Amino acid sequence: MSAEVVSQWLYSSSPSLIRGAGPDPGRSSVSAFRSRYSAIRPRISFSNRASRRRCCPSAVRRGVTGSSEQRWLFSPGSQPRSGSPGARTRLSEPLLNHVEEGCAGGSAGLCSRIPLSHEPGAARALAAYESSTHSLEEAISKAWESLITAPTRQWGRIAVGVNACIDVVVSGVGLLQALAVDPGSGTDHDVLHSKEDLKETFTHYMERGAAAERFFSDKEVFHRIARAASEYPGAQLYVGGNAALIGQKLASYPELVVLLCGPVGPKLHELLDEQIIVPPESLQETDEYHLILEYKAGEQWGSTRAPQANRFIFSHDVSNGEMSTLETFVASLEEFQPGLVVLSGLHMMEGMGRELWEDRLKEAVVAISDVRNEVPIHLELASMTDKDYMSSIMKEQVMPIVNSIGLNEQELLFLSHAGGGPHSDLAAWGGIPDVGRVTDILLWVLEQHGRADPESEADLTRIHFHTLAYHILATVDGHWANQRAAVAAGARVASSQACGLQAVDVSKVVVKAPLSFYSSFSEPRESLVLDPSSPVTVWRRGNVSFHLSPVLVCKQPLRTVGLGDAISAEGLLYSEIASQSPSEQ
Repeated sequence: MSAEVVSQWLYSSSPSLIRGAGPDPGRSSVSAFRSRYSAIRPRISFSNRASRRRCCPSAVRRGVTGSSEQRWLFSPGSQPRSGSPGARTRLSEPLLNHVEEGCAGGSAGLCSRIPLSHEPGAARALAAYESSTHSLEEAISKAWESLITAPTRQWGRIAVGVNACIDVVVSGVGLLQALAVDPGSGTDHDVLHSKEDLKETFTHYMERGAAAERFFSDKEVFHRIARAASEYPGAQLYVGGNAALIGQKLASYPELVVLLCGPVGPKLHELLDEQIIVPPESLQETDEYHLILEYKAGEQWGSTRAPQANRFIFSHDVSNGEMSTLETFVASLEEFQPGLVVLSGLHMMEGMGRELWEDRLKEAVVAISDVRNEVPIHLELASMTDKDYMSSIMKEQVMPIVNSIGLNEQELLFLSHAGGGPHSDLAAWGGIPDVGRVTDILLWVLEQHGRADPESEADLTRIHFHTLAYHILATVDGHWANQRAAVAAGARVASSQACGLQAVDVSKVVVKAPLSFYSSFSEPRESLVLDPSSPVTVWRRGNVSFHLSPVLVCKQPLRTVGLGDAISAEGLLYSEIASQSPSEQ
């Protein structure tokens, strides 16, 4: 069955709202609309004909079959005709959610018209699809299984470094209440010096549903908070640190040999997968602890309400902050002979002060430069706030000498802020990041700091971007292969791991990705749609290819920590260095 469509338009079935009556025909009417039709089984139909059209026209009407009301879309100017199922298209509940919210919010990207057809083939396709019970989530999950194929040449040995610790995971609101901290307004602090700073920064990110990480400067106060966290009911200890988490994920594949270098204490060594090789020089007598304050979607603290589940991380971690094991890591590569190097932990130096990070960053660049040229290096970024530090990483320091980076929406926007890139006037993302804006910044990074320009001496050719609703893999043509599988694999692991499962359970997830979007925020741009039967959308800008996969978002996530690391690890496992042909597979 053809499936060129998936972004549709809709306001409401109410005749008054069809014409846009009233000041805000938005969300209040949506809930009433849904309740009226809650008993109808969701279905989607697809057609490969006709054009798409922006906006939310008055083309939604009610059809009545016996006593049950049905939701149909009619092509403009047409009326339902007996025996002509091709002239109308029934909407599924997930699509109603997206389209109603998009129209109510004035988003043209979520209000593209379904291609409709009166041809017999479209009618047969509609009938065939209506005989199934597949939801949008089922269609995407099933399509992933055929899309996600192993690369021709797989990694055998992967070296990962250099941040590792113990994560103490607790309820953020619960811990702050146990510390006798009262709720209040949110304010972002680059470095935390007190419980009050902690409260304000946690609140700042909780009300945005955004992830962040900060350094806590006062050792004694931090240790008191850490003791309270470890004694808090339900507190759990996990492997922590980007490098250790990526190593754990990679070690779940028994055919891989994984080296982990970082400050590994006795408790962390006990928790690590037994397949992971830890150089003796990395072992230390005590563990480094990071506190992970989690919150759930809709959780309330005072007047603050979390729009989505996420976490806030803070620590007083000198070993990781100084990247003390970096030289040990690089020295171990000569004997280990990895096919891929994964580097993380640069963000930890930010909290140590400019005098330290300026010198240490130069030493890090020298150390990284010692890695053999034929071994690709992936850099995993994390939350940062110092624009000068990020600018140093981008311009003359680390980014030009790595081949790949992984980051989320906050980190991507901060890159643009630090470097004066596209949309740097945007203070923060409002909800789900606009695909066009994200694409603009990704292209800018590869053009300004990567090898999108064939004459550039930079090595950066790959960026794996992830946000809650979707992921994008941006690659310079001719350097990487199997990218459809790689981006889909990252999205799949985000869906399953957030729910605490080994595989995707479609009853526990929901599509939140935009169902239509643009390849850029400004003209010239291409209008694109998501096809659930082949859910990786591909487009090009210059010699850079973009692969987008939706994420099946877990409705009730059990744990958000480490999702980004798992996504990057999975994406790398399904990626490979291209031989020579620039064509994408």
